[in-house]
Amino acid sequence: MKILLLGKNGQVGWELQRSLSTLGEVIALDRSLGRYSNNGLSGNLEDVDGLIKTIRQVRPDILVNAAAYTAVDKAETEQMQAIRINTDAPRLLAEEMEALGGWLVHYSTDYVFNGQGDLPWRETDPTGPLNYYGHSKLLADQYISAGGCRHLIFRTSWVYGLRGHNFARTIFNLAHERAELKIVGDQFGVPTGADLIADVTAHALRCALVNPELAGLYHLAPRGETTWFDYAQLVVDSARSKGAPLAVHRVVPIPSAEYPTPAPRPTNSRLDTTKLRQNFGIYLPDWRPGVIRAVESFA
Repeated sequence: MKILLLGKNGQVGWELQRSLSTLGEVIALDRSLGRYSNNGLSGNLEDVDGLIKTIRQVRPDILVNAAAYTAVDKAETEQMQAIRINTDAPRLLAEEMEALGGWLVHYSTDYVFNGQGDLPWRETDPTGPLNYYGHSKLLADQYISAGGCRHLIFRTSWVYGLRGHNFARTIFNLAHERAELKIVGDQFGVPTGADLIADVTAHALRCALVNPELAGLYHLAPRGETTWFDYAQLVVDSARSKGAPLAVHRVVPIPSAEYPTPAPRPTNSRLDTTKLRQNFGIYLPDWRPGVIRAVESFA
């Protein structure tokens, strides 16, 4: 079994190098370009010719795309780049893997929905992105789902990990610098660990390789729900319990209106994971232990 992994140095990609290694040979690439990068292979989603040559040279049984354009606010002005990376590249990957008769694993987001209401979003619910990042990701979902490539698409939310930039690490760092943190308290979702995403991906692939009818779109997130404010409070409390020398004395909830961003954010990022749990026999843990474990690694 040969697995081609794109985005190896991202939060999810880093964990996938571990979880996928039990399935077969993993050829992990980053976005670097050049003759001596990635052993001459291309993992850059904007390098169309390089990607095609790489896929046809490696001829993977499974292609896992953990790379993406994730600058949500910048996407409002860098729309063409967001489309090239988040829409056009996944469509190309799907076409190449269909020709090879292989599997494509792709990651999406709760931002494909309009963020209204208070019920967790199901895979079959109507979409309606609030921002251009969500729009670019939704188009990829639609192209891959409508094509002939065997695929697994995992929509997830509020991703954090031990590497890279994420909300948990940002709060941990700010708590060392500021006496007060003002955090949005009226947006609801579920922090999802990159390690959980990677482990579920490997498990789902094992099942799907035996039963291809499991191919499709799934929502992936831990149990429970929270707000950015409560999430931040847990990060601070966890860091303090480990003896971190924090400067922060107060974490204050604020409404979204007091923290405007170029790209509108959904107030409801909850995801219904019933389909994932039932189809793959997966137990999804509560979100809190994963965050606490991550903060302990920061401290």
